[in-house]
Amino acid sequence: MKHEKRNIDKPLMLISLSTILFIVAGLSIYPEQGNAIAKQLFSMITDHFGSLYLLFGFFSVIVLAWIALSKHGAIRLGDSKPQYGFFTYLSMMICAGLGSATVYWAFLEWGYYYMDPPYGIEPYSSQAAEWATGYNMFHWGISAWSLYCLASLPVAYSFHVRKNPKLKLSAVCESIMGRFYNAAVGRTIDTIFIFSCVGAMGITLGLSVPMVTEGIASLLGTESSFAMNVGLMLFITALFTISSYVGIEKGMAKLSDMNTKLAILFVVSILLIGPTTFIIDQTVNGYGLMLQNFIRMSLWTDPVEGGSFPTSWTVFYWAYWMTYVPFMALFVTKVSAGRTLREVIASMVLGGSAGCFIFFGVLGSFSMSAHLNELINLTESLNTAGGSATVVAVMKTLPFSSLFIVMFAVMSVLFLATTLDSASFTLAATAANQLDENANPPTSLRLFWCLILAAVPLAMMFIDAPLSTVQTLAIVTSLPLMVVIFIMLYGFFRWINGQETVSEQQEQTVEQAAVISVPAD
Repeated sequence: MKHEKRNIDKPLMLISLSTILFIVAGLSIYPEQGNAIAKQLFSMITDHFGSLYLLFGFFSVIVLAWIALSKHGAIRLGDSKPQYGFFTYLSMMICAGLGSATVYWAFLEWGYYYMDPPYGIEPYSSQAAEWATGYNMFHWGISAWSLYCLASLPVAYSFHVRKNPKLKLSAVCESIMGRFYNAAVGRTIDTIFIFSCVGAMGITLGLSVPMVTEGIASLLGTESSFAMNVGLMLFITALFTISSYVGIEKGMAKLSDMNTKLAILFVVSILLIGPTTFIIDQTVNGYGLMLQNFIRMSLWTDPVEGGSFPTSWTVFYWAYWMTYVPFMALFVTKVSAGRTLREVIASMVLGGSAGCFIFFGVLGSFSMSAHLNELINLTESLNTAGGSATVVAVMKTLPFSSLFIVMFAVMSVLFLATTLDSASFTLAATAANQLDENANPPTSLRLFWCLILAAVPLAMMFIDAPLSTVQTLAIVTSLPLMVVIFIMLYGFFRWINGQETVSEQQEQTVEQAAVISVPAD
């Protein structure tokens, strides 16, 4: 225990926790002012840097395609064989990167595009319905996973190939920046990462828990309540804490396997029991629209009309994915030992996107069919009952609806547990001075972050503070995180092209000077 205490970066813990506590306390005392400031910051970022986010998302896709198809794609991350089989590896990656928010938005997101479509398309029209599925796949597909992957490669290369002993963003930047790096820069980078990760995970819990309790309340024939939300959150906390305690190999790997199989069963069952032909046709059509218009969707800013769709959705999503990028980069690095860069890119970009295409295609097309066939007025329900109640109402249109709601609740809980487990690992790795021989941070530190990840949304729910404000503030950190990613990419390309970084040149200069200064015998 004493050794673990010495292994904790106490200054970083103090700074990051103080920042989180200050923001949560400020929002509890001044919720309206805090919300106004957060919205103003976010509007400033999207208005002035929206095109930068779009270009960065498109740039990520191009760069990863070049790496995968070039000789660099064969670079192996370390000398060992892959620790996990392909299915387990892909399952952990998808479960860490998606979370239960995917289940929520897969049923509902098309409805927002249907009510307010892009390109001047008439709302509630058949064309709006077709484009809704295409934009679902675009926002959760290739570009999103490319953002994750682009940041993962420099961290993985630094850790596995260059044998950097620390698994944190600041350690990668330190090896690249050389004399331009100092402790203050490192603390700033790691504090931004910790805040964005805690904020993103808090929103995931805050959004998903009410959705699951709504389903449970429907099965019990009662109303969802704050007490049910707290009880479910405590159960999920216990689950991912146990998973974190036993380690990735015994905990998250098994939960991810189980969850992926349950998700496949859930989606296939809805495909077979629901309007199969419509689901397949709508999914294929949406996929075709996305591929055919990928460049246009990636770079559309609507400058003449000045519509809000690009900033409200595409820019928002790219900024939102950026808050998940650092923790995904660290987690993917941990589980990718023995993989080639090409395998990492294919698994993340192709495998992750394919999972989203199927998920959103089947669940979104099913709920669209229920709306078009007047089994439920989804758009009206979104505006009146809210998202969580609408998801449950959609599933009630299925035969054996109770069984599907149970599967949905279990799957959502497992998604939450695996996502939060991976987040607690990366937070602990960042707050640790060094990792053990198996590249794991101290167990006590992982358990501590498990509690923090649960405490923040619980506190916000208890004081009735707006979780959306925390989400907005977390997204604001995406801009400095983009700068960090560019620094890491600069070093990464120098490394894979066999060029030395500034710090390496300095080390060689010092060594040569030491040799010259030694007097001859």
